[in-house]
Amino acid sequence: MNNIRNFCIIAHIDHGKSTLADRLLEFTQTVSGKDMQAQVLDNMDLERERGITIKSHAIQMKYACQDEIYTLNLIDTPGHVDFSYEVSRSIAACEGALLIIDATQGIQAQTISNLYMAIEHDLEIIPVMNKMDMDSAMPEEVEDQIVDLLGCKPEEIIRASGKTGMGIEEILAAIVERIPAPKGEPDAPLQALIFDSVFNPFRGIIAYFKIENGTIKKGDLVKFVNTGKEYNADEIGVLKLDMSPADTLSAGNVGYIISGIKTSKEVKVGDTITHVKRPCEKAISGFEEVKPMVFAGVYPIEAEDFEDLRSSLEKLQLNDASLTFEPESSVALGFGFRCGFLGLLHMEIIQERLDREFDMNVITTVPNVSYKVHTKKGELLEVHNPAGLPDIMAIDTIEEPYIRASVITRTDYIGQIMTLCLGKRGELIKQEYVSGNRIEIIYDLPLGEIVFDFYDKLKSISKGYASFDYHMNGWRPSKLVKLDILLNGESVDALSSLIHFDNAVSLGRRMCEKLSELIPRQQFDIAVQAAIGAKIIARETIKAVRKDVTAKCYGGDVTRKRKLLEKQKKGKKRMKQIGSVEVPQKAFLAVLKLD
Repeated sequence: MNNIRNFCIIAHIDHGKSTLADRLLEFTQTVSGKDMQAQVLDNMDLERERGITIKSHAIQMKYACQDEIYTLNLIDTPGHVDFSYEVSRSIAACEGALLIIDATQGIQAQTISNLYMAIEHDLEIIPVMNKMDMDSAMPEEVEDQIVDLLGCKPEEIIRASGKTGMGIEEILAAIVERIPAPKGEPDAPLQALIFDSVFNPFRGIIAYFKIENGTIKKGDLVKFVNTGKEYNADEIGVLKLDMSPADTLSAGNVGYIISGIKTSKEVKVGDTITHVKRPCEKAISGFEEVKPMVFAGVYPIEAEDFEDLRSSLEKLQLNDASLTFEPESSVALGFGFRCGFLGLLHMEIIQERLDREFDMNVITTVPNVSYKVHTKKGELLEVHNPAGLPDIMAIDTIEEPYIRASVITRTDYIGQIMTLCLGKRGELIKQEYVSGNRIEIIYDLPLGEIVFDFYDKLKSISKGYASFDYHMNGWRPSKLVKLDILLNGESVDALSSLIHFDNAVSLGRRMCEKLSELIPRQQFDIAVQAAIGAKIIARETIKAVRKDVTAKCYGGDVTRKRKLLEKQKKGKKRMKQIGSVEVPQKAFLAVLKLD
């Protein structure tokens, strides 16, 4: 056990985690020859296309140092704030972390938030300054930032480059010297923490675990504590580039188990594995339950695909434990699921994965957040969907979730960023200088205001230099109203939203204008209205496609023309009663991108 080191790599987006992991794998000869490609561990097409890491990836390396062979278990983690739950689970399976900071950009918001997560778990932090080969690197300045943040000595910071391979030996030596070996008793009852799982169509569900105490052998009868189910360990092993089977694994090791589990509900990330004959006294305290930030309805385009969508979401949930879903129905879209995501990028990725991995075409409704509604009877309801709001007369107050947001930016952009935050009903808490020309601004903002386009706007205002991170910060009462969109007097539930009173009129007007452009014309007039309760606040009319019925009148009395027009009007009226208006998918999407 003294020769095992478990560590993860944490950093902000694009600071070079995956490239540095490539060099570590190359140096220890874990991956060589034809298997070597850029970002070896990013094995999903989506990750390669977008150049981001979406899943944490575990891999084992062997490293010889001072005549001893060390086993290094590396977990490469995502950097985007939407996937921070992946990072928190990886950190729970490690004793140390490489904190990678880009020498050209310095410390950014996600660096700080991932660092605090690692410190809470008492991980040994090794600071690494990456991209030292670039001409725009500012090593002295960034070194001062790291010393301020970590309180370490400047000589403890390793200078490296993932591209050229500079500093890789020093990093490996530091991992062996500074990161403690895992603690645990190989002879104690088995206690292993599941930190991830994947679905394999041939072998069932494969769970990845880290053994805290005890030893597991191939063929053992094991029990999952949370679900109470028992299984035979058909195959266990360690994660190299592919899975590599082993006969026994003992405390401190990271590995996988295949036991022919078919249903996805039986494996929970954060669960504990133990022996049936000699169980451990208590389960390992897993991770905190994930809190979704954004809710959206996901509906199959064809109603009969509902069950397929359910099984696709269950399989996705295995691989991405931060996805939550429950069935719901909508008048406009039929049966579907209300899904909880960690952010808009997470929502986009899930939609893409449903399409690619399971061939499911889905419609996603307008994303929103959850609200707490206090009724006049003194009840407290949690509402995830504007359609679930009680009658307006029964509501006493509505509370909405607030976040504490930290934006780190260059001083040139402070004015525009403050204007953006104030426009989103933010309130400034404090601002402090991180270093020379970088400042951290802390705001309290309503979560509902930032789900749509806050991050995109922030990036464009700051030319990509501002970084943004947030955490939940309680609930506050707000003056919120339910904005309904009516087509010919019928409410379209998939387009309703809960919105602050001050913004309701302008948003209602913009939505009506947008929908009137996108909904195809019918044989009758369509009224597109925005309403708050019974009050109509905006209206657009989509004119009917008309036939010129007066063409056959050649001159003569005006009453003949009028008679023909009246006849047409009656027909249109009857048509309107039986005609229905189809809302195209792009209208739902356009409402998300309203600006």
